[in-house]
Amino acid sequence: MNTEEAVATLDARGLNCPEPVMLLHKAVAELAAGERLLVLATDPTTQRDIPQFCRFLGHELEHSEEQGDEFLYTLIKGP
Repeated sequence: MNTEEAVATLDARGLNCPEPVMLLHKAVAELAAGERLLVLATDPTTQRDIPQFCRFLGHELEHSEEQGDEFLYTLIKGP
């Protein structure tokens, strides 16, 4: 995924559950439908929480990747 395609970036590195998802909810609310959000996180629980967040709220988890101790996600806001 080309990170320049993201409209916004949420840097949740160093934060632990439930903070990344709480901030994610706020960040997604500020996007228009179809816009991309890049999420950077270090909390391993985001591997479970972010896909569930997307499924539950109708957003697309376009990409997820682990790079060392960091997790990168690209979401596309649903309608």
